[in-house]
Amino acid sequence: METTITLGKNGPIVTRLGIGTWAWGDKLFWNYGGDYGLSQVKEAFEAAVKAGVTFFDTAEVYGMGESETLLGKFMKQIDTPVDIATKYGPLPWRFSASSVADALTASLKRLQLPQITLYQVHWPFTFFMTQETLMNALADEVQQGRIKSVGVSNYSAIEMRQAHEILAKRGVPLAVNQVNYSLLYRKIETQGILATAKELDITILAYSPLAQGLLTGKYTPEKANKPDGARKFDDRFNETGLRKIAPVLDLLKQLGEKYKKTQAQVALNWLIAQENVIPIPGAKNLNQATQNAGALGWSLNPEEVAQLELLTRSWL
Repeated sequence: METTITLGKNGPIVTRLGIGTWAWGDKLFWNYGGDYGLSQVKEAFEAAVKAGVTFFDTAEVYGMGESETLLGKFMKQIDTPVDIATKYGPLPWRFSASSVADALTASLKRLQLPQITLYQVHWPFTFFMTQETLMNALADEVQQGRIKSVGVSNYSAIEMRQAHEILAKRGVPLAVNQVNYSLLYRKIETQGILATAKELDITILAYSPLAQGLLTGKYTPEKANKPDGARKFDDRFNETGLRKIAPVLDLLKQLGEKYKKTQAQVALNWLIAQENVIPIPGAKNLNQATQNAGALGWSLNPEEVAQLELLTRSWL
């Protein structure tokens, strides 16, 4: 299995797996500063890079800029080149092209970088700024050399096609659509997002690729351990929800035993097998970062990929 992949059409080359850094500095959803903090996420960063995973996804809104700031500091302490993807939020008070430039300037400052690999629009919100204004502002930044490639996030098939068309007029490819995708959340297949991405040469960045921990095997109906933060209120983590996913976890365990891998590593490998998909699991500590990296360097065979696909059809 190749360990690198091109973002979009002729875009930057990054590792086939990334690390999502929403939990780095985020007190609201992830309880940063509670059961884990600065030293744990620094170890996660170093362990990922050491294991050959050098692609990190962040956003200006994660920890209100703290995630970007931490990444900026960590990168300064190593010699290995790292690829950073961050995101711009089209918020109500940002209604001109200059607000894109200002937000990017602030992100680059926190990251201590002159240029980033990928700049994404965090969600499709066109009420205050049209797609035209937004995409043209991003194309300007590509031409000025501050971003290598343009991405979107949470865009539908139609919105993705529109963004692709506007950028194409400027000679800039749309490289990425970052969406929720895992064995337990396969809606992008039925909503035409995956097919449209393949057609237009757009790479899918899969966030929540382990369904917020459900695919790790850590939560089972027998073990009454509840996740922390907002996940406490998620029905999928109650006994009924966990009984429903038990057959999936059993198959992941079976395949894991064959390849000497964990359930999480098998679940991530299934996403990597979908060709133009890069899973970006989170990592709060050294152990999780090392675990994630173990999804690379081996492959499920086509029959096993199909077996998992068949078993998880109710999540389409």
